Amino acid sequence: MGRRFGALIIDWVLCLLAAGLFASPTRDGWAPVLVLIVEYTIFLGLFAQTPGMYLTRIRCVNWNDGGRIGLLRALLRGVLLALVVPALLMDQHRRGLHDRLTTSVITPVPR
Repeated sequence: MGRRFGALIIDWVLCLLAAGLFASPTRDGWAPVLVLIVEYTIFLGLFAQTPGMYLTRIRCVNWNDGGRIGLLRALLRGVLLALVVPALLMDQHRRGLHDRLTTSVITPVPR
């Protein structure tokens, strides 16, 4: 859980910085959330890792085959994560509702 939370904090800071390029994150609360959804869609869909996940050495892969989850499921996962509540509902495998609905799982990066 610590690495997941660390990755999310790193990604959130990056989203705040990126959102600051086109909006005021303190006034326009939607801007960093939008950037987070776009970041998750692109990075998870294509590379299975966001920058925060890369730094904390975890990745998000398909629960069934360990491959990338693709852009559409990454978009859905990003939207669900932005809602926050799905991430708080974990199962015995530490998969949040956003993981279960997108058939994904967070795993450590092999050394």
